[in-house]
Amino acid sequence: MTSGTSADAAAATGGTSHGASGGHGRGSMGAMVLGAVGVVFGDIGTSPLYAFRETFAGHHPLPPDSIHVLGVLSLIFWSMMLVVTVKYVAIIMRADNKGEGGSLALLAMINRKSEGKRWSKGIILLGVFATALFYGDSMITPAISVLSAVEGLTTVEAGFAPMVTPLAVAILIGLFLIQSRGTARVGALFGPIMLVYFTVLAVLGVWHIIGNPHVLIALNPWYAARFFMEDGTLAFLALGSVVLAVTGAEALYADMGHFGRKPIAVSWLVFVLPALMLNYLGQGAMLLSQDMATALQTIQNPFFLLAPEMLRLPLVILATMATVIASQAVITGAFSVTQQAIQLGFIPRLRITHTSAGSIGQIYIPALNWGLMVMVILLVVSFRTSSNLAAAYGIAVTGAMAIDTCLIAVVLFHLWGWNKWLAGSLIAVFALVDIAYFGANLTKVPDGGWFPLLIGGIAFTMLTTWARGRALMVDRLREAAMPVKVFVASAVNSAARVPGTAVFMTSHSAGVPHALLHNLKHNKVLHERIILLTVKIADVPYVAEEGRSEFSDLGQGFFRMVIHYGFMEDPDVPAVLARNKQCGADFRMMDTSFFLSRQTLLASDRPGMAIWREKLFAWMLRNAESAMEFFKLPTNRVVELGSQVEI
Repeated sequence: MTSGTSADAAAATGGTSHGASGGHGRGSMGAMVLGAVGVVFGDIGTSPLYAFRETFAGHHPLPPDSIHVLGVLSLIFWSMMLVVTVKYVAIIMRADNKGEGGSLALLAMINRKSEGKRWSKGIILLGVFATALFYGDSMITPAISVLSAVEGLTTVEAGFAPMVTPLAVAILIGLFLIQSRGTARVGALFGPIMLVYFTVLAVLGVWHIIGNPHVLIALNPWYAARFFMEDGTLAFLALGSVVLAVTGAEALYADMGHFGRKPIAVSWLVFVLPALMLNYLGQGAMLLSQDMATALQTIQNPFFLLAPEMLRLPLVILATMATVIASQAVITGAFSVTQQAIQLGFIPRLRITHTSAGSIGQIYIPALNWGLMVMVILLVVSFRTSSNLAAAYGIAVTGAMAIDTCLIAVVLFHLWGWNKWLAGSLIAVFALVDIAYFGANLTKVPDGGWFPLLIGGIAFTMLTTWARGRALMVDRLREAAMPVKVFVASAVNSAARVPGTAVFMTSHSAGVPHALLHNLKHNKVLHERIILLTVKIADVPYVAEEGRSEFSDLGQGFFRMVIHYGFMEDPDVPAVLARNKQCGADFRMMDTSFFLSRQTLLASDRPGMAIWREKLFAWMLRNAESAMEFFKLPTNRVVELGSQVEI
């Protein structure tokens, strides 16, 4: 098994912890709150379209009578309070990594602060698996959200039913086609549209609550408890659909870096939570005011039936816009998570395009975009209805939430040093809720829950294979590396020096790069100035400019330079070199050559990985983005030299 590709910085190593500087723009509190409403809450905000319906009309139907309606509403309310308000807003969002949130950011922080701990490897695997599950979620969310909105057309006119799937596919294709143009302009409309959407949710809910205020007693946790006492099996199975009401809670944490903790918390507590709960209560009040026969018909699409017939088409249009916004947020989140994973060494280099000169977070990854589009369309065509997709939804989310509980347990006990009784009690409650939700969703595996598990398993295998393979490759290269002092002493007297600067990229900051040895062997010359350059990705999102580069003079015109970037930053090697004043004369790109090693991987009997994983790693390495483009090296100043490596 052989495979060739440029492997320099195939894995820039993480582990430095330089000072970080926040890279996020900050505006007025009002503007940040509005922005958070438009971006952060799109996923959880579209849950009323299908969550309440699925609890009664999904794969484990419930009769829409008083005990079940009040019990489900109570479960939804207290799920929002425990999972979203307490777990994420009050606790997990305090565990930021220099302002950034999300499973990978939290994992990077834990890894940095707990280096050498016995359990750190297991925690890393959990964090990676949470990331893998996210990719399954990012495929299902656009599909179920857009489908559920377009299905509202059937409440306007039953004859629209055959158009639902084609129209949903057309909307999704259009959404993915505009990704390359960037979302900065469209994003400016997100806040106002979602503001109108949440206001409409609240108004529709209040309208029906006024007609049946008795429904407000569902806020009492007794009704959730009574549901379990009188119908325990159905109550447990109902949790698999109730959890749909809190899908998107993890987005609050993941998007914290864009808006900050306080604006997200304010918008959730003051606006989003009340609007969502009023809508759910309104759906429940509508059912309680109907006889059983009518309620059984209403529960097939209660969200759109909240509106009078003349307003249903505008509501469908507004809901569709909201689901497109929610889908956009998930797609953008997938781009951001992938960029973090690349920088932290879990995914091969991919082509990343910046779509905004003013915002570092506005990125586009073509390979991921088209891959997501194909999978989302396949989901819509295969499952055909949002109710069928709901069976696949939930497992990825509940799995990721359970992993977040494990990660925050490490933070509370080992990093923050909370009182063990307080921390233990909180973690026990969170774990009980997570286990209940995850267990209920496992019952849906045969009906579609297998899909996110399959995607998560494939993604986890690829993430861990890449991380392990690059670590083995770096170790093998380090083993064969010649000490720099020995090389400098022996080479300077035996090779001719030529004008100019040579920059040799190397993934480890010790020893002589293979490209330098091969260049000397074949060309028998050394440049006047030689830079041995390594790019390292820190476990923090941003690295301050004063900590950007390290420099050492090795003598005889040789210099060692290490450039540090955060996992949210975009490496630009020529820009750093242009600002550097420590390596002699200023760098001129026309007098500078960049040398990269093109590694050919060879299978061997040495302990490391299974042969199939070695082949997978070789394929990933072969298809990785060129180091030249990843580090923004000038195309006409790059030389690649090949070598073979056994792993």
